[in-house]
Amino acid sequence: MAKSNEIPKKIYPHTFQKVKGVGVYLDCASGTEANPSSIHSAGVQARLKLEKARTEIAKVLSVRPEEIIFTSGGTESNNLAILGLIHLTPSPLSLLRRGVGERSLQHIVTTNIEHASVLEVCKYLERTKQAEVTYVEVENNGIVDPKKIKKAIRANTVLVSVMYANNEIGTVQPIRKIAKEIRHYKKTHLTRLRHPLLSKERAGERFPVFHTDAVQAVNYLPIRIPELGVDLMSLNSAKIYGPKGIGALYVKKGTPLRSIMFGGNQEMGLRPGTENVASILEFSKALQTVEKIKAKEVKRLTKLRDYFLNKLKYSNILNNVIMLINGDLQNRLPNNVNMTIPKIPSDLLVIELSARGIMASAKSACKAGDGKASYVIQAINKNIKEEDGSLRFSLGRETTKADIDYTVKALSEILTKLKKWYN
Repeated sequence: MAKSNEIPKKIYPHTFQKVKGVGVYLDCASGTEANPSSIHSAGVQARLKLEKARTEIAKVLSVRPEEIIFTSGGTESNNLAILGLIHLTPSPLSLLRRGVGERSLQHIVTTNIEHASVLEVCKYLERTKQAEVTYVEVENNGIVDPKKIKKAIRANTVLVSVMYANNEIGTVQPIRKIAKEIRHYKKTHLTRLRHPLLSKERAGERFPVFHTDAVQAVNYLPIRIPELGVDLMSLNSAKIYGPKGIGALYVKKGTPLRSIMFGGNQEMGLRPGTENVASILEFSKALQTVEKIKAKEVKRLTKLRDYFLNKLKYSNILNNVIMLINGDLQNRLPNNVNMTIPKIPSDLLVIELSARGIMASAKSACKAGDGKASYVIQAINKNIKEEDGSLRFSLGRETTKADIDYTVKALSEILTKLKKWYN
């Protein structure tokens, strides 16, 4: 345990993904230099390793190996899931309601706190008039009502995309209940859409398709696809202590999806480009490790998170500065603590903490530095202003109680100093 005047060596590895055992990784990478699409012996060996990793990942998810498509990470997986379903063409595609001469754009249902790699794609499709989008507002606790998702579905809805766990405030969405509402909609609505990629045998396929961004959820939540009831699911190696630059998209067999890039037929024809076999193997190892330690780690981190919250509640911080905890306190990831501190800039807080060896963040790294308040925090608290600071602390495998104590002490000192300037 670190002394009170020392900086612990490992503080909140937020987005810090340490691949344990570099030697293991190098051994794993050996023999993967060849192109797995080549037919020579080295290429065949690389292909065998690639397909073994695909099978291992599929086993963890309880799906078929051919339903796993390797990508460069969560952002690409989300883009492929949405754009691949909408099918970008020179002119906007329309869907014809069976038996009715009415034509309309394809429709997407999502929430107002999705990751930027979902929201920005949706806004692009709206802007270019290739799709209509309904952004269902989450409740004040950061969780969406499944019935509101169902209510937003229309006859021309082809996709519902709701993230499993939010990357900023850590709230866990009721994915199973949303899947149930979607299934109920399909059973009770006879209107069917003719889709350009559906075979004659599947011409009566009913929509919408259900996608979830599970990037933040994999470490701590159940991820067996049959239990979740989703058709598409995005994964990211970097978030589970695997290498960066690799991820995957689960695509349920029969889901009409088209590649959004050109240049090759790799990954079932959905993702061209030579596969990064070494990283894929390590991704598979990381996922298997997560499943082995998940139950124990969730229990440990939940205790640490609650200890952190109690320390904040009963420390002298609250006597000096108003502090709000963002998101539902129960239905949230065990490693997430997100708070708003009115009138004190987020970036300044992050810099002050960083100087003390504490790596926190103000919002999603994808939106860091844009000078704006977090759209996620604003979505659950309409009173939040641009100058109100928010902080996200992400606990990790190496976080200890000593780290929590040090962080609370440091935060108290920082806020005591800054309140004189901003209050």
